[in-house]
Amino acid sequence: MLRLRAWTAVPLLAAVTSLFLPAAPARAEASARTPVVFVHGYNADPGVWGGLRADFKADGYTDAELFSFGYDTHRSVNEVLSGELATYVEGVKRQTGAGRVDLVAHSFGSLVTRWYVKFDAAGQSSVAHWVSLAGPNHGTSTAWACALWDQACRDMTPGSYVQKKLAEGDETPGAVRYATWWSSCDEVINPDSSVPLAGAVNNGAGCLDHNALLGDGTVSQGVRAFLRS
Repeated sequence: MLRLRAWTAVPLLAAVTSLFLPAAPARAEASARTPVVFVHGYNADPGVWGGLRADFKADGYTDAELFSFGYDTHRSVNEVLSGELATYVEGVKRQTGAGRVDLVAHSFGSLVTRWYVKFDAAGQSSVAHWVSLAGPNHGTSTAWACALWDQACRDMTPGSYVQKKLAEGDETPGAVRYATWWSSCDEVINPDSSVPLAGAVNNGAGCLDHNALLGDGTVSQGVRAFLRS
């Protein structure tokens, strides 16, 4: 039985701020690094990325190179959310002058970002690296607990329209570099084998809770190393 509390890293924002980018700094040159766009999971908001953003800044990234996409997690991956992400990514590219971004997603955010990369006309050309932390990439049985009333939960169920379309053909299309991190103790993703993708660099994170992957030092180090590759 799904405990919805387990899905929630922090309370959902009262007002969705996803489509509002930070004020663009005045500069003529593109960012020295590929900008990173963090995409949170179900029933969460951009606040979940505090620890990982701090690690990136310790690595030399600036606030002008780190972006967090926030969105209403109760809507459909294919009909609404991937399009909102596409608009956000284009805004980041304009603001930074970069041709591509890196996407780092947690949980449900993995489906939103995968749909964008696979099916948006500019997705594959706009993304350099794609990272999924504990993503229900092949569905999770725990989503049945809320599927009757929630579209996002339906998208996460095994065999859903979103799952079938993402599984068609190449799971990791284009020149994008893909990586996943999964846990053998994830109470939300069932089975654990839902996370890895054919063609991706798939990493076991050991025994961590679903949300613990967001703050684990080894996972953080691995993600940052992957984005440098």
